[in-house]
Amino acid sequence: MSDTVENQGRRDFIVVATNTMLAVGAAAVIYPFVNQMNPAADTLALSSIEVDISGIEEGQAITVKWRGKPVFIRHRTAKEIELAGQVNMDDLRDPQGDLDRVEKPELLVIQGICTHLGCVPLGQKISEVKGDYNGWFCPCHGSHYDTSGRIRKGPAPTNLEVPPYTFLSDNVIKIG
Repeated sequence: MSDTVENQGRRDFIVVATNTMLAVGAAAVIYPFVNQMNPAADTLALSSIEVDISGIEEGQAITVKWRGKPVFIRHRTAKEIELAGQVNMDDLRDPQGDLDRVEKPELLVIQGICTHLGCVPLGQKISEVKGDYNGWFCPCHGSHYDTSGRIRKGPAPTNLEVPPYTFLSDNVIKIG
């Protein structure tokens, strides 16, 4: 009887050890295939950019490219900041306060892609049409955005997106 119990214990150990080795072997074979699907180093390098904002004058806007998409950076005037802060939240389709969309009120950083069908709204250049709310206007389907990038009129369902960004210094923003 003790011989049978001892043999059963050995058998259990051999089964557990074999299954463990199979799992380790399978993981060793699968890991390279899964790892090769990770983004390459050059792709990861594009995941964030640093932008020098020292040359942006009040009332001026620039466009930079991040992850292949336009990002609008506008140095807003005191009047634009005041107008954006006075908006009644009940009037907004996608209610979001102006101060919730910016880290510093004078600098607005938003993705320049209309949330309706992905067009690039006008309003970055002084000569361009800025829409009914002095922000951005998408001529393709008529979406109007205010000075905070919030949808005010037209078919776009949501506000212009705010990308993740931080201030590395007073003159440099890291997007991404």
